[in-house]
Amino acid sequence: MTADELGIYEFGDYRLDARKLVLSRAGERIALTPKVFDTLLLLVRRKGEVLGKEELLRTVWPDAIVEENNLNQNISTLRRLLGESRGENRYIATVPGRGYRFVPEVHTLSHPSPREQVRIGVLPFENMGAGPDREYLADGLTEETIASLGQIDPQHISTIGRTSVMSYKRTTKSLAEIGRELNATYLVESSLRAEGDRLRVTSKLIRVQDQIQIWSASYDSEPGSMLALQRELSTAIAEQVRLTLSPERLRALGRRQTLNPEAFDLYLHGRHFWQQLSPPTTRKAIEFFIHATELDQNYALAWSGLADCYSSGPVNGDAPPQLFWPRAREATARALKAQPDLAEVQTSLGSLNFWLDWKWNAAEIAYRKAVELDPGYPLGHRMLGVALSHMARHEEAQASIRRARELDPLYVMHQSLSSQIAFAARNYSAALQFARQAIVVDPEFWIGQLHLAQVYIELGENDLALTALNHSGKLVVNSKVIALRGYIFARAGRLEEAQNVLHTLLSIAQERYVPPYAMAIVHAGLGQYDEAMQWLERCYQARDVHVVFLTIDPKWDPLRGDARFSNLLRRCDFSP
Repeated sequence: MTADELGIYEFGDYRLDARKLVLSRAGERIALTPKVFDTLLLLVRRKGEVLGKEELLRTVWPDAIVEENNLNQNISTLRRLLGESRGENRYIATVPGRGYRFVPEVHTLSHPSPREQVRIGVLPFENMGAGPDREYLADGLTEETIASLGQIDPQHISTIGRTSVMSYKRTTKSLAEIGRELNATYLVESSLRAEGDRLRVTSKLIRVQDQIQIWSASYDSEPGSMLALQRELSTAIAEQVRLTLSPERLRALGRRQTLNPEAFDLYLHGRHFWQQLSPPTTRKAIEFFIHATELDQNYALAWSGLADCYSSGPVNGDAPPQLFWPRAREATARALKAQPDLAEVQTSLGSLNFWLDWKWNAAEIAYRKAVELDPGYPLGHRMLGVALSHMARHEEAQASIRRARELDPLYVMHQSLSSQIAFAARNYSAALQFARQAIVVDPEFWIGQLHLAQVYIELGENDLALTALNHSGKLVVNSKVIALRGYIFARAGRLEEAQNVLHTLLSIAQERYVPPYAMAIVHAGLGQYDEAMQWLERCYQARDVHVVFLTIDPKWDPLRGDARFSNLLRRCDFSP
């Protein structure tokens, strides 16, 4: 890329930053989708020239064949955002029969030289003789060091996500190998030891390029002073890579955690169990988060963790939404009251709005605020991508999930949700590729097998879909797996087996909550759309979180012209 391509362009009241991909007016950022931004950038760079439509289409969409209407929509969007009225040519002039020309005077500014940007991988703290009951502490210190270090100077330092570095726990790989795989500039290697009643943490900062140890230090701490130790460690690492620490950022870092050591310890326990993403461990996480908030009623991170457990329980664990919904609202409200300027808290707010409140515009606002507060927070980018996908803003969704993959490249959930987002965009080849990648990363990840199965269904590979579901069913008992199997049987004409699945779901529902959406899916596969609509009405009454998939799942395409279906979406306040 040339220096010109990295420049800043000014025209009228507007500034276009080519490197940061930002259009602003009077300092206020104007939201553009990637392709709309690319269209404007090309017009601005070629100011005064008439750009033919074919050239614009070929340059803006180099890897795809798209209709001219896509370009027309981009031009129309730009005119609206730039404040042009119908028939005006202040910014973009149409040259009949030829193309478009950018009209105003453009001034090109050179981009300031950035300070060195570094990428740090905080390897898992090694528990050396501190006892198995301290394993949660080693994991918690790893995660909190990543989070704190990433917030000290996010413009010039980025940290690699927790799940990616955790894959190197007890690894035999060399530091050089790990550094290459993570594309890291520096690695932090730490150990945790028990010495009597005290704990000793030893940390080293290693430059990946030549494996030279830049810095090392040891910290002695009583279990109750882990809070101060973790902050001191993050600050020391940042100083060693010669970054300027903003006093305000350091103050914000100090406010991030509780001042109660016991509450901090309980929070680390909760995070340890929450990361395992199963109904039993989620229940344990809830217990620890609740105890942490009892000790510190203004502990925002603990309230946020509790809110995440309640908001995601109905999605991943078939928990009753009507039971978890008020609890999620209360926990989110307490987190916001305690500290609204944490990325974790804003992400919790977004998830409540998306899954349970069905207020998608509010969810998007919260997720965007989360990634603004902490650009290195993978969960914020991931959930923003999910929300945008359900709103059929597929290009933006792909950009967000791509950023999540960059921040935490080895996290299987990012590969799996990349498949889901491509699936929603009806890009089945990409969806298949991402699902297969998820299975390669972790063959035992049931959500990856589920996403693989749903792609195979749309590709007409029912046997392969059943194979994936059978493997998924061995890993977890979930209504999604059972219902999708019934849908496949119905589509394949195996009607008796599909009916048996319905009987199984109804039988399970006698003992515990089963999302009505599961029964609706099987009836849709059988072509029994009246029955499917009846179950979808029950979904609405039960606040079944799975109805969010109605806007994007091709299984519901036969009902999209049905007034009852459209009316249901309106009542849910979804924007298909």
